[in-house]
Order: sequence, then structure tokens, then C-alpha cells
Amino acid sequence: MTRQQEIQSKLQRVRDFLDQRQLAAAVFTTTANFAWLTGGSDDHVATATDTGAAEVIVTATGQYIITNNIEAVRLEDEEVGELPFELHYANWHDADRKLMLDEIVTGPIATDGTWPPGATNMAADMARLRWNLLEPEIERYREVGRLTSQALSETGCQIEPGMSEHQIGGLLADKLLSAGVTPAVLLIATDERIYKYRHPIPTDKPLQRQAMLVTCGRKWGVIASASRLVHFGELPTELAEKHAAVCHIDAAAIAETRPGAAVSDIFGRIVQMYEETGYADEWHLHHQGGAGGYAPRDYLAGLESAEVVEENQAFAWNPSITGTKSEDTIIAMADQTEIISAALNWPMVTVQYQGQQINRPDILVR
Repeated sequence: MTRQQEIQSKLQRVRDFLDQRQLAAAVFTTTANFAWLTGGSDDHVATATDTGAAEVIVTATGQYIITNNIEAVRLEDEEVGELPFELHYANWHDADRKLMLDEIVTGPIATDGTWPPGATNMAADMARLRWNLLEPEIERYREVGRLTSQALSETGCQIEPGMSEHQIGGLLADKLLSAGVTPAVLLIATDERIYKYRHPIPTDKPLQRQAMLVTCGRKWGVIASASRLVHFGELPTELAEKHAAVCHIDAAAIAETRPGAAVSDIFGRIVQMYEETGYADEWHLHHQGGAGGYAPRDYLAGLESAEVVEENQAFAWNPSITGTKSEDTIIAMADQTEIISAALNWPMVTVQYQGQQINRPDILVR
């Protein structure tokens, strides 16, 4: 499938969506949806917002991008010039996006955000259009997973006691950005902070014996989530036992994630595995992950989840037991569930689960 074919397939999904809901147009304002619709193009300027520098409008007969003159030249030259979108723009100081939109479409509009005024926010329904990944998306995703895993492995092998969490995070971010991967999430904890916080943003605290590295790496719009742990010196027995347990929980979640499986059933199995491994209450302390793709999580799984795993849908489970964690990004394909961020040059734990052999990253002991 060529990029042009990929885009046409997605446009047809959107037009089916419009037809089913009797809408005149759909307006996509987020960087995630811009990347999805354009086959991996990027319209972000600021990383602290979900919205991009352009909007994509799809109607029954056309597809358009609207922006201002600041962004138009780069988008035309580097992102969408050869793609089947009609580019509309005006000067930044008098660009009336609503006027440009009104020239394109009249009638009921769905949006994935707060713009345009009067449109119906259907962000959740519009996100569903992305869940079934196409072949080119899976190929790009594999590369993002590999680059993210490689950055984590290289960082884990290079950090040293005495480095601050900020320095460790800076090293990981450098490796990601040098590979063209944006760290959409970057969490670093050392020593006691691993045991206190499930979402540890980096601080000036120096590393003594143990470090946890967590990131969500984004390139071409798709996001690979993964976590790794490093320990200096002999691994305490209790920590080794906890990590073995969390790897078994993660392996069960991965094995159960198959097209057609109820997400609530997968989550229920995760809860059972916490109990079977002797850590029954730990799942209450942090979410267990869920569906991913063009967002770190499109939704978090739970016992009440109504969703079913779709073919070629991405997931990232992240079970944790105080002091340790296991996380990678997977795609549930028809014939296999592939770990696309599989650890590279890293010690592994081999888990046997219902006749399957699943490898999970061990704690790197240095």
C-alpha cells in the first residue's frame, strides 16, 4: 500500500463516518489526527498542547488543510505538498479560520476539539477511526518502537551513580531526539522515589543504586510506550521476586490481547494475576494501561470497559508492583501479538503462559 492509498483509505473511513451521522464535514484539530490523516506528517509547533498549527477538514467530496502564512510554506514544502489535500491559508495577523472554513463547508460539523464554534465535539468517536492500523502505519510503528527501545537500552547502559534524574532524563531525551523521536512522556525515578511515585517526573536527586526509565516516544504521530529498570550492585531478593511477578502479569496481559477479546476480560485477568503472584492489592495503586497508537493511551482499560480489541490495534500495558514495573507497546494482529518496542541488548525474563513463551525485560544489573 502506497502513502497515497493509505490516505485514501483513511479518507473513506471519515466519509463513512460523515454519512452514518449525516454530517457535512469533520474538522481534525489535533496533532495526532493530523498525523493519522496525512500518513505521518507533523503540524506541531508547541509540544505542550494537543492541537497543531493547522486543521484538516474532510467533506463528502474534498479534503482541505487550513492554516496561516507562517506555517503554510513549511507544510507545503515538507509535509503535505504531494498529498491530496487542498491548502488554504491567510496572513497570521488577519487569518480568519472560521471564514476559510465557511468557504469550504456549510452544515453540521463534527470536531475533535473546541473549534469551530457551534461544531459538535465527537473526539472519542473520531479517535476510533484510527484504531485499526494499516500496513504502512504498522511498519512506521515498528521503527518508532525500535528507536524508542534502543534509546532506553543505550541510556540504561550509560548512566552512572551520581547522575541526577534530570541528567538521566536529558541523556534519554538526547538519544530519542537525535533519532527524530519526540519524548511525549519522560519519567525518571531513582532509588526511594521509585517506591513512592508511579509518575515520577525527573528531579535533581542523584542516582545511588536503582533507576527507572519511562518514556512515550513519538514519531510520524505514533507513540511507543516502554519502561526499563537498572540496578547497581547485587539485586535484593525482594525486588527480584517483585519483578518476576510483574513480568508474569505483563506477559499474561500481552498474551490475552487478541483481536475480538473483551478489554474488560483482559483487565480481569490482570487483576487475577496480581492475586496469583501474591500482590493482590497493587493494581489499585496505578492504572494498568490500555489502547494506544496516536496517543499514549486512547483509553485506559478497566473492569467496566465496553471495548473489544480490534485487529491491528496498539496497546501498552504497564503493570507495576511497588519498586518495579513492566511496559512495552504491542499490536494485536490476526496471527500474532507483536511487541514492537521489544528490549534490545537487554537481559530478559522468559515467561511461560498457557503454552506461549513471552519475553519481558529484566532489571539490568550493573
